[in-house]
Amino acid sequence: MILTVTLNPSIDVSYPLEHLTIDGVSRVNEVSKTPGGKGLNVSRVLQQLGTDLVTTGFIGGHFGEFIKQELNAINLKHDYLDIDGETRTCIAILHDNGKQTEILESGPKITAEQATEFKEKFKQLLEGVTLVTLSGSLPKGLNTDYYAELIDIARQKDVKVLLDTSGKTLETSVNSDSKPYLIKPNEEEIKAIIHDDIDLTNLADVKEKLSNDSFHGIDWVVISMGKDGAIAKHQDTFYRVTIPTIQAVNPVGSGDSTIAGFAKAINDNGSNEEILKTGMTAGILNTMSPKTGDVDPEKFDEIYTQVNVQIF
Repeated sequence: MILTVTLNPSIDVSYPLEHLTIDGVSRVNEVSKTPGGKGLNVSRVLQQLGTDLVTTGFIGGHFGEFIKQELNAINLKHDYLDIDGETRTCIAILHDNGKQTEILESGPKITAEQATEFKEKFKQLLEGVTLVTLSGSLPKGLNTDYYAELIDIARQKDVKVLLDTSGKTLETSVNSDSKPYLIKPNEEEIKAIIHDDIDLTNLADVKEKLSNDSFHGIDWVVISMGKDGAIAKHQDTFYRVTIPTIQAVNPVGSGDSTIAGFAKAINDNGSNEEILKTGMTAGILNTMSPKTGDVDPEKFDEIYTQVNVQIF
């Protein structure tokens, strides 16, 4: 079983607009409201790919109850720590031929007692779990090393952790003693970790920069490159992944879907090529869907065969 963690979940509201009027009125005909936060996107895609999972995190208030009801409606297992604060709302405005404007609430503040209580819940949930995904930002009140603490707890039980976060939280986790099994930074996040530039078009430079001591002990480093695919490092082997050109409908949640694909393939003991192709396929399928954190399993094989993985 996979455990997905979303410490700062949200209700994701999507407003598709032909044109966004600044300092004026924009009327929306169709509105989508779904349980959100990066880890919940991962959770839905894992479920759609036929993987057994349970999701957890902090949740509270009326919005938190809405999320639970929506997850119950699709039979997605959850075991949250209830808090007094109100779970946040995040708005994505899709407008003007592919532009995306996001308005993200910061969410409730977590107390020291709640932080400790969740770590105990996390330990209990690890029983019977073979892999963990940690996704998204930390709520207010948690230190930047909180993910590192969760990774340490999981590693003590020999449970692999896939980490998808950014900023100081990512840097702190990468430089901690207990390393995540996989990270998926973009180009700017890699630069922040190594404190240097990197030229992703120069594969020799990529090899040199990803051999940085900061990545020692991290089995997988996958640099997402959007429509240009990805560059990946598994231990001492480097891969260039190219993907087919598709008609993008909604890019929101595609990175989370990629993590879901990686998690499924790793949990299924897939080969390195299968892991990379499954992750990229899931991300592409999400881009082809109007929904966030959504893939069509019937199209999986078609896209999978068009993802190319080469060692360099």
